[in-house]
Amino acid sequence: MPTDRRTRTEAELQALARDHLWMHFARQSVMTDGPGVPIIVRGEGHHIWDSAGKRYLDGLSGLFVVNAGHGRARLAAAGARQAEQLAFFPIWSYAHPAAIELAARLAHLAPGDLDHVFFSTGGGEAVETAFKLAKHYFKLVGKPGKHKVISRAIAYHGTPQGALAITGLPGMKQMFEPITPGGFRVPNTNRYRAAEAGFTGTTDDEFGVWAADRIEEMILFEGPDTVAAVFLEPVQNSGGCFPPPPGYFARVREICDRHDVLLVSDEVICAFGRIGETFACTAYGYQPDMITFAKAATSGYAPLGGTIVSERLYEPFAHGDVSFPHGYTFAGHPVSAAVALENLDIFDEERLNERVRENSPAFRATLEKLTDLPIVGDVRGDGYFFGIELVKDKATRETFDADESERLLRGFLSTALYDAGLYCRADDRGDPVVQLAPPLTIGQTEFDEIEQILRGVLSEAWTRL
Repeated sequence: MPTDRRTRTEAELQALARDHLWMHFARQSVMTDGPGVPIIVRGEGHHIWDSAGKRYLDGLSGLFVVNAGHGRARLAAAGARQAEQLAFFPIWSYAHPAAIELAARLAHLAPGDLDHVFFSTGGGEAVETAFKLAKHYFKLVGKPGKHKVISRAIAYHGTPQGALAITGLPGMKQMFEPITPGGFRVPNTNRYRAAEAGFTGTTDDEFGVWAADRIEEMILFEGPDTVAAVFLEPVQNSGGCFPPPPGYFARVREICDRHDVLLVSDEVICAFGRIGETFACTAYGYQPDMITFAKAATSGYAPLGGTIVSERLYEPFAHGDVSFPHGYTFAGHPVSAAVALENLDIFDEERLNERVRENSPAFRATLEKLTDLPIVGDVRGDGYFFGIELVKDKATRETFDADESERLLRGFLSTALYDAGLYCRADDRGDPVVQLAPPLTIGQTEFDEIEQILRGVLSEAWTRL
């Protein structure tokens, strides 16, 4: 097909998509057997527009990405300026100013002695890097048996073969088995379903201790001399926004120190303001050995990810002929790094982290109004990151079976919310939830708009049940 960059009609775009575009994590039948796929053509602030000209409130920041909002001309301009000067050069034994400056700035923002940045191009690659680095580190320090990793049930940590071993979603693994060995799962911090996971206490503090102790239980069961790292999101995304209970991360840190196990804070979603801090571990007061990041590092204006590493982990690589035999062609890309630097400037100038901290209680309170609906079982989350769990029976917390969830989420909610003008996520990796992670620029007006759209659609969903 020859190059043809003219403006195309909706029908032409749908035909080209049907014939050539393979969408990620999506049923291709929506194009081959259905009416087609929504085509988004423009974004401005916290709104997006489709190819028919209809406007939607972006309640998911694209995919937990566009934290500074759409249409930031200065981010595009920063990338263009860098491309005119140096469009590409690898950081394989060479460097360029943008990567150097960004690494230094991220190290300054990261807590404690996390002073070294290994760049990648996305979150899965950042997790893969952390997994490989943990295994390599322990071999260098004379503990070659430490290779296993622990993560939480239904947590998502990426799809590369190594990261997939850490991901706690069986349905995302079985078609690719055998996968990289060494991944083990413990209960997550879903307070709403804690009793079902085996928690018999009554208070949030007790739950924090119980959930953390399941990690130590797994380390001891597998053998501390075999476990290299624990991978935890500050707020677990998959399953619907599980925040940490009080004392949880402090106890996890103690457990990891006791057994010489690395603690990896997977902040691919939670970093860069989503919880009101540049790095969410700061919000919860714990010091990890590594932080993985991606997504909102550039607010989505260019691909970038990375793994921030402590002095302890870096030290064995800092001398002699040792190297870490791992890397990516486009990691630390000059254009992406320049955009990330400009993005951080916007965060500082507009106080976006502070804005989230100030407004989060109002966002929560607005969403909690929905608990008067019979279908809403729980509202949970933190910062600008919330999940609304849907139930069949509020009193018993009975959830939907697989067929009911399919009809509810894919058969109705996803389309109905979009048609009502709200782009968000209806998800059933775990129990059915609606997830919200809007741009950090929104305020009470948008909170109210989100609540009103959800109220109308969820009320109709209940009548259809």
